[in-house]
Amino acid sequence: MLELFAQSETAQFGQFLLLGLVLGSLYALIALGYTMVYGIIELINFAHGDLFMLGSFLALQLSAWWLRYVVGDANSAGAVIGLLFVMLLVTPLACAALNVATDRVIYKPLRSSPKLTVIVSAIGVSFIFMNVGLFWMGATPVKFPDLIPDTNLTPDTGVVVTWKDVMVIGVTIPAMIALTLFVKFTSLGKAMRATAQNPTAAQLMGINVDRVIAVTFAIGGALAGVASVVYGLYIKAVEYQMGFQNGLYAFTAAVLGGIGNIPGAVLGGLVIGVVGELGKAYVGAKWSEALIFGILILVLLFRPTGLLGARIREKV
Repeated sequence: MLELFAQSETAQFGQFLLLGLVLGSLYALIALGYTMVYGIIELINFAHGDLFMLGSFLALQLSAWWLRYVVGDANSAGAVIGLLFVMLLVTPLACAALNVATDRVIYKPLRSSPKLTVIVSAIGVSFIFMNVGLFWMGATPVKFPDLIPDTNLTPDTGVVVTWKDVMVIGVTIPAMIALTLFVKFTSLGKAMRATAQNPTAAQLMGINVDRVIAVTFAIGGALAGVASVVYGLYIKAVEYQMGFQNGLYAFTAAVLGGIGNIPGAVLGGLVIGVVGELGKAYVGAKWSEALIFGILILVLLFRPTGLLGARIREKV
């Protein structure tokens, strides 16, 4: 009897841990967009979470159009694969274009302004996006199409692992690896690192700084688009305020891991997801957020640059 109880306790812990890793991967995927932009121009783009929300609404709209005008009511594997392909192609491209347009129209003219001015403008863009989402889909949560099966892949372990869990982690980790390799080994990635260190010197060396920043916003927007599709497929419900809370968790993940650091954003997301779910299970749902931000404060007190952030000596 005690052995069975111990097994069930272990299985419960494993289930909470898995849920934390999956949710943390979602936060990490959103945080990658935050950290890309901050790493280049040191802008905390508070509108990123609401861009992610608009991406989820676009994916939802695409699914409605696809089912209505392309395949009717068919629920075949081919129709599902086609819809997933369309969502994962169109949504990142649209979010990337919107992010670049936002930078060109709003952030670029303020590039030489005080940082507080740019931050306030980012908050303003966030509210604009949020109200666009409210006008688009209304205030009631909308159900996302259930395209990925909930089949348990590990029926004999006591821990439920589904294709959705595999999808979330299988998208986040390759995205982190691809971004890291892109920044380290491509010529555009080297231009990004040069711009991040000293935009003026980079421009004097012949680097088109505006082009580098535009590409950075495009990559950040595309990541938000991918995250919005993955989030909708996993959570199966979207609403216009989802960008605020998820954006806050993603920003916290980026800060915790070391904002501007790509692996740090993923590590921070995983830490927040695991701490949040284990906190709900063993401390109480009311205390989970306090636990998350308490750990964030402790980490920043002893390591202000985050878990993987580089220590930078201030110039005087």
